[in-house]
Amino acid sequence: NSKLRHVEKDVLIPQIMREKAKELCSDQVQAFTKCCKETGFLMVVKCRPENTALKDCLVSYYRDPAFYEECKAEYLKQREEYRATGIKKIKKKLPSNV
Repeated sequence: NSKLRHVEKDVLIPQIMREKAKELCSDQVQAFTKCCKETGFLMVVKCRPENTALKDCLVSYYRDPAFYEECKAEYLKQREEYRATGIKKIKKKLPSNV
């Protein structure tokens, strides 16, 4: 059954999209993190270029319908496996600086 509930469409699939986009934009994430660590309190002003590059990268994935469908298919596969086995797949956590 591939029907999606509201929470699946609006919460769970976007969560997968965010995680995958962070992995795909890892260069921008690392550059922004490095800038923030180096500048400290002034990061709001000094890290604008890095922040803009990171936002642009993430938004490009969030707005991509093909990327949404890819993440939706991944979610449906996970849901199907869970329903068949009753075992929840453990997600790998990214380090907090990524």
